[in-house]
Amino acid sequence: MQDVGVVAGVSAQTVSRALSSPEQVSKETLERVLEAVKSTGYLPNLAASHLASNRSRTIAAILPVISTSVFSDTLRAASTKLDPAGFQLIVGYTDYSENREEELIRGFIQRRPDAFLIVGTLHTPETLRLLRAYGAPVVETWDWNDEPIDTLVGFSNRRAAHDLVGYLVDKGHRRIVFAGVITPGDSRAVERLEGFTDAVRELLADEPVRTVDLPGHPIEMDTGTELLDLALHRYPEATAIMFTTDVFAAAAVLAAHRRGVDVPGSLAITGFGDFEMSRHLNPSLTTVNIDNEAIGACAGELLLNRLAGNPIAERTVDVGYKIVARQSA
Repeated sequence: MQDVGVVAGVSAQTVSRALSSPEQVSKETLERVLEAVKSTGYLPNLAASHLASNRSRTIAAILPVISTSVFSDTLRAASTKLDPAGFQLIVGYTDYSENREEELIRGFIQRRPDAFLIVGTLHTPETLRLLRAYGAPVVETWDWNDEPIDTLVGFSNRRAAHDLVGYLVDKGHRRIVFAGVITPGDSRAVERLEGFTDAVRELLADEPVRTVDLPGHPIEMDTGTELLDLALHRYPEATAIMFTTDVFAAAAVLAAHRRGVDVPGSLAITGFGDFEMSRHLNPSLTTVNIDNEAIGACAGELLLNRLAGNPIAERTVDVGYKIVARQSA
């Protein structure tokens, strides 16, 4: 900082003031300091300012996986709110393991983030204790819970799955199969299964609840192909298959074409998430659309308000969902 001051012709204290509170120096002085910073290659040591302010200027983001585009869309939208305010995201993933999430929370707390952005609302008792004891703002996303840890931006996966069954029933389908990977840590898949089950019992009372599950399998397209084969083998009478994610459904559409299965003529296929690839398939995929970016932007705004100590009008924000009817069902 002294070197920058020598080049700019000001004191080190003025350099510090120009970088931390630019509104307190003249425009001319600020321009000279910034030019000197550029020419000397100076980078401020944020650790010192973090100690002085008791702020790390970081937000810990915890995702189930980092390979899914919908979650990256959410983080990108959150960053558009957080970056201009000087906050950076540090990211960890749980691979749908509640115990892994607990380990991440513990590790992040040791690094003193200013807040947490978490995908999901299902946590271990120890994770809840750690977050509440730490006391930083938390926003949970992509799910729904009437009693969030702090704030929540999401929607009801259960209602969305229920309404998707209703859509298929309105199209004349009665023999509908639910297909997915149900793991204890993936509350969203569990709630979609529960919504499916509720709808079948309500709308198709004389039909059995048809499901196929490949526990422990990864969320990737190969699993979708396996789920299609299992569903057709177990329920050859099926006229529609509801997949828990577009990843599986997209693979099923492609595999059905290779197997000579007419989609949607003899078999309707639906997904969940409305990934970019879904509208480019042939036939294009009927699915449930979630506004991923709205979740991220709203989550970012909530965290900024909580960090600023501003009052929060609503601790929970329901972004809703919509069924997107395309060619596959």
